[in-house]
Amino acid sequence: MLAHARRPLSLLLAIAIAAGPVAPAFADPLSRAEYEACQAQDEAAFRKTIQGISVRALKAGIAGVDYHAAVRDQWRRIGMDGIIDTRVDLAVEEVRQQTSWANLLQSLANQQKAQELATAVAERVYRSDAMKGALEQLAVGVGNEIGRQMEFASEDATEPALACLKAFVGARYGETAARAVVGDAGQGITVDPGKGAADISAGSVLKENSGGIAGAAVLLMRRQLANMAGRVGQRIVGAVLARLVAVVAGGVGLVLVAKDIWDLRNGVLPIIATEMKSPDIKAKVQEALADSFSEQISIHVQEIGAATADRIIEIWRDFRNAHAEALNLAERNPQFRTFLDSVPPARMARLDEVIALTLAAEGESGLLRRLDDGTLATAVKSLPDPAMEIARQVRSIDAGLKWSVLAGDQLPKVIALSLYRRTTPDQISQTDLRRLLSLNDQLAIVRLAGIGQADRDTLLQLNDTELTNLARGLTEHELTSLSHYLNGLKDAPRARVLRTVAADPTKIHALASKRVRTAIISSADQSAAVEMMLRTNAILDIDAISNDVRMTLDGRTRPILLWEKHPAIVAAFGFLLLVLLLLLRRLFFARPRKSAAA
Repeated sequence: MLAHARRPLSLLLAIAIAAGPVAPAFADPLSRAEYEACQAQDEAAFRKTIQGISVRALKAGIAGVDYHAAVRDQWRRIGMDGIIDTRVDLAVEEVRQQTSWANLLQSLANQQKAQELATAVAERVYRSDAMKGALEQLAVGVGNEIGRQMEFASEDATEPALACLKAFVGARYGETAARAVVGDAGQGITVDPGKGAADISAGSVLKENSGGIAGAAVLLMRRQLANMAGRVGQRIVGAVLARLVAVVAGGVGLVLVAKDIWDLRNGVLPIIATEMKSPDIKAKVQEALADSFSEQISIHVQEIGAATADRIIEIWRDFRNAHAEALNLAERNPQFRTFLDSVPPARMARLDEVIALTLAAEGESGLLRRLDDGTLATAVKSLPDPAMEIARQVRSIDAGLKWSVLAGDQLPKVIALSLYRRTTPDQISQTDLRRLLSLNDQLAIVRLAGIGQADRDTLLQLNDTELTNLARGLTEHELTSLSHYLNGLKDAPRARVLRTVAADPTKIHALASKRVRTAIISSADQSAAVEMMLRTNAILDIDAISNDVRMTLDGRTRPILLWEKHPAIVAAFGFLLLVLLLLLRRLFFARPRKSAAA
C-alpha cells in the first residue's frame, strides 16, 4: 500500500517544488530617476536607460532560480549516475590496457604518476562523445526548465521597459501616442498604416509570441545552454581531479590493507574508479554544472537587456516612421497635440490616413482649418469605414464626410455600385438617392446617377417601371435629352414622346440633338412637330413631305425641323431653286452682246 502511494506522492511533491520558483515576481515600478532618464531627448541615452532597467528587472526576476536543484532534477531524469559509472569502467579498463604493470605499481607510491592516471581516466570519461551527449541532454533539460523562469523574468523586464518607452514618447507627443506605441510593441509592431490596431496588453502578447522581446532572447539562451556541454568538459574534469588527487594521495595505505597482492597490479585505478563513482564526485560534477549555468545566465541577463533595448528602439523607430506626419505636427503645434491626446490609440492609423489625404489636397493650412471646425475629429473618430473608403478612392476627405451624411446606412450600396464615381453629394439629394437605390437595377441606377441633378429630378417623376425601362434603354446623353423634352413639352406631346421612346428607345435618336429639341419646344404646334420627327415613312412619301412643308409654311413648326426630317429633299429643292433663279437672272438681266464690227 505504501509502495503504491509513494510514486504519486513523489510526483506531487516534485510538481510543487518545480512550480514554486516558476511563479513570476511582480516587476518593480520605475524609480523617479529612471522615469526622468526615460524622457531623454536622444535615442542613445534612452537606449542606455532601457538596458539598465531591463537588466535590473531581469536580475530581480531570476534571483530565486535554484540552479543546483534544476541540475539534480535533470541528472535523475536522464540517469547520469549510470552513464558515469559505465564510462568510468570503460575508461579505467582503457587506461589499464595502455599502461604497463610497472607504471601501475609505481602509481601506488608515486603521487605524480597517480595524478597522471587520474587525469587520463577523468578526461576519457568527461570528454567522451557519450558523456558530451549526456551533458547536452542535461543542458537542454536545464535550459528548458530555467527558460520557463527566464520567460517570466523577461516578461517582468518588458513591463518597465515599455513603461520607459511610454514615458519617452509621451514627453514629446502626448498620451495617445505613448499608449499607441506600447500597444504596437505588444503586437510585435507589424506596421500597416492603412489598418487600425487594437490597444492590447503588451505582456500577454509577449508571453505567447516567440518573436517578442522576451521570446527571442530566451530562445537564444536555450540554444547556448545546449551548446555548453562542449565547453564545460574541462571545468568538470578540473573539479573531479581536485577530489581525485587528494584521494589517491592519501588512500594508498587503505588500498594495501583492503586489497590482496593480485589486485595491486592495477595500481591506483581501483581507487580512481571507486572515487569517480562516489556521490561526492558526482556532487562535484553537479556543482560545476550548476555554477556554469549560473555564470551563463548572468551573461545572458546582460544580453537580454541589450536585446530588449535594441527591440524597444526598433519599435520606436517603426512607430515614428508609421506616424511621422502626426508626430511632427504634435511636436510643433500644441493644439494638434491636444487633439492627438483625445484620439484613441486604435484610431492612429485612421489619423495617419486622414492627415495624408488632407495635406495632399489642402496643405497644412487646410488641415489646421479642419482641426478648428471639427471635421478632422469627425473624420478620425466617427467616420464609418465605407465613407473612409470613398475618401480614399476619390482622394477627398470632404467627399467621405458628405457621402456619410447623405447615404447613411446605404453607404455599402453606394460603394458596391461605385455611385461616388458617377456623381457627387452636391448633385443628388438624400430623397433622390434612396429612390434610385430602391430601383434595384444596377444599370438603371448607374445611368441615372450619371446625369445632372435637374434632369434626374425630372425623370424621377416617372413611375419605377417607366424609369427603369427608359434608363436601361437610353444612354446618359439620351436620358438628359429626354428630360429636357419632358420639361419643355406640353402634356399631349410629352405623353407622345414618352410612349414612343418607351416602346422603342432608338426613336430618341431623332430627337436627341439640341437643335431639334429647341426647335420642337419652340414650335407653335408641339404635337405636330413631335409627330413630324417621330414619324417613320418612305423617303419619297409625297403626301408626308407636302404635309410637313405645309405645316412649316403655316408657321406651326420651325423650318429647321423640315431640314432635319427631309435633308435630301430640302437640298434637292434648294438646288433646283438655285438653278431656276440663275435661269431667270439670265433671261431678264443678261446684257445684249455687242456686234463684232463695233
